[in-house]
Amino acid sequence: MNENFDLTYKALFRRYYPSLLFYATRLVGEEEAEDVVQDVFVELWKRKDSIEIGEQIQAFLYRAVYTRALNVLKHRNVEDGYCAAMEEINRRRAEFYQPDNNEVIRKIEDRELRKEIHDAINELPDKCKEVFKLSYLHDMKNKEIADVLGVSLRTVEAHMYKALKFLRNRLGHLWFILLLFLLD
Repeated sequence: MNENFDLTYKALFRRYYPSLLFYATRLVGEEEAEDVVQDVFVELWKRKDSIEIGEQIQAFLYRAVYTRALNVLKHRNVEDGYCAAMEEINRRRAEFYQPDNNEVIRKIEDRELRKEIHDAINELPDKCKEVFKLSYLHDMKNKEIADVLGVSLRTVEAHMYKALKFLRNRLGHLWFILLLFLLD
């Protein structure tokens, strides 16, 4: 079986690698496409004892490349957001430490930033807002929130997920700054 899989694996690699690489390049660009396709083939090799190679292997490989490419794109977006937030933080630090820094301007900027975050929190649906505030402003655990509100733990988790997703979308590059405020 093992020798049989080796031959099949090599044949699959020769047959599908070029077209999968072309497909991945269209999704993530040349720089990361080769890694995506190689990761898919490595995963296929790791699962050689549990995977059946049949008529659907082409669809499986393309779907695996697509999924892996989406993960790369999501990771890239997280990195880009983090970099933008760090640039904003560094810009604010540089302004703060400049000798001619005006304390009044800094306080106004901080107040505006807090207001923007506060406004975004207030735009949350009522239940999501309540769960979010209990969690981050009152440091309650999800189980405690569920007990207080008389709902299931899963409901609390769902509201928290919706709240964080909304705030991430609403605040954009300020999302990272919100996290710093919440963790502070």
